[in-house]
Amino acid sequence: MKRLMILFSVAAAFALGSCTTPVISSAEPRSAQIFVTTANPLATEAGLAVLRRGGSAVDAAIAVQAMLSLAEPQSSGIGGGAFMNYYDAATRKIIIYDGREVAPAGATADMFLDDNGKPVSQPALTGRATGVPGAVRMLKLAHEEHGRLAWAGLFADAERTAHEGFIVSPRLSRFINSNAAQARAPDARAYFSEGDGSLVETGDRLRNPAYAGFLQRLAAEGPDALYRGPTAVRIAERTQAAPLGGSMTVADLAAYQPIRREALCGPYRLYLLCVPPPPSSGVGLLQLMAMLERTDIDKRGPDDPQAWFLFGEASRIMYADRDQYVGDPAFVDVPVAGLLEPAYVASRAALIGSRAGPMPVAGRPAGAPTAALDRTLEPAGTSHFIVADAWGNVVSMTTTVESLFGSGRMVDGFFLNNQMTDFSLAPRDAAGRLSVNAVTPGKRPRSSMTPVIILDTERRFVGAAGSAGGNAIIVYVAKALVAAIDWGLPMQDALALPNLVARWTFNGENTKFSPQILEGLRARGVQLEPGQGEDSGLTGVMFRQGRFDGGADPRREGVARAERVNRR
Repeated sequence: MKRLMILFSVAAAFALGSCTTPVISSAEPRSAQIFVTTANPLATEAGLAVLRRGGSAVDAAIAVQAMLSLAEPQSSGIGGGAFMNYYDAATRKIIIYDGREVAPAGATADMFLDDNGKPVSQPALTGRATGVPGAVRMLKLAHEEHGRLAWAGLFADAERTAHEGFIVSPRLSRFINSNAAQARAPDARAYFSEGDGSLVETGDRLRNPAYAGFLQRLAAEGPDALYRGPTAVRIAERTQAAPLGGSMTVADLAAYQPIRREALCGPYRLYLLCVPPPPSSGVGLLQLMAMLERTDIDKRGPDDPQAWFLFGEASRIMYADRDQYVGDPAFVDVPVAGLLEPAYVASRAALIGSRAGPMPVAGRPAGAPTAALDRTLEPAGTSHFIVADAWGNVVSMTTTVESLFGSGRMVDGFFLNNQMTDFSLAPRDAAGRLSVNAVTPGKRPRSSMTPVIILDTERRFVGAAGSAGGNAIIVYVAKALVAAIDWGLPMQDALALPNLVARWTFNGENTKFSPQILEGLRARGVQLEPGQGEDSGLTGVMFRQGRFDGGADPRREGVARAERVNRR
């Protein structure tokens, strides 16, 4: 199928919206500054340690991912996948590294349906839930092109921490001791159990010698430590086990290849927002921001209920299109250009009224295929981090094992993803039409992961953002962008604002919105229900007045830190 991608020029960007926001200064000097923000303090320190040694942003990203797999296993890991958005300061170009998982060769569209044609219960716990992991090979590809330090030297902090153990944080303890199905899975229970059978809690020391041993091999052998040999055999065997054993083989693992893609960039005010193209949902974020630019949200603020109403209604319209049309462009025609075409965006923005109405339906952008609507749930086990090195290069990377603790199955000290459940579990509609996100061998499932890099009119770095949160990632990121760009909030304050998620219904952090906001929304027909709003994991940064203004979502345990170093 034809792969549709679009890279807007700055001139075309101005045609899509007003140019009212002043450009954030990106003047030198900034080359001697480094910056890291992650969802876990151990990961932030691991990234900074690499940068202090003269490492690149990609070098540090590898160290961050290795540590997150240990210290935040409920969210991401080397048994999962990721999208890396990379800014090359020397060329002012953006490169997307797609490390999304793929369906094994033996996968079928109906693999999650029971004998009655209904989705099976708890599909995430099945052997069929795991896609061929992509993060490690993607990181290796990026390292070959942008690394400064040797691959073998990037895992020492995570390996040492796995040997010595780390103190279980309140957030990790909460998930270990929760009723989440994956937390109760045999592999997870065995890993998190003390000698007396009780589960570790906040303040306990957790060791992972199996992971330390694997990292030793990964450092020495490269990605083959995972994709070939004994670890590959163990992954295949573990996914083939009941219930509902999968079809993954060592050949599937050996065949995995990451993809180097062109960035998808679109305008917002005087900036370019650059995101991964499909199968990421970056096109949804660009469409949402383009619709918001056609409102007066920039003249309002976080204390105005109309601002949140506009945000929610535009979100619902975006999701109607995203759910209908976004999939793997190697298998389906994704109408990227049509979804972002100015007249189409204007027609969709015109649907925003004065009161919330029925759930919007998908539009018909140019190039749109006929397909079934997909309502994949996309659980929220994901992490995002940002790294900027001393040369001005930046990594904005979203990484995931899908649900909390992935499939709950472990190999060599790390959890395996359940990313296959990001495909449409019920792949056909009543008319028999397949969803664009139906399972197909070798296909990448649609993803809500949307790591963003922001450029100015001269394609200089201005900022970056991204989040965890399953299908809500898109609106979490959009909230941060509106708050930081339109409302001029410091990034930490922008990330901390309450979340409002409007997809099929309106959900949000009721206790964090003021009574004035809640009443204003009710007057506009919106009854904000509690739900998915607490699950964001935003990290973000803007480069303002010669320094990094960064932050980490207070809903997690993240840390954002900037330092000055001498370039080597």
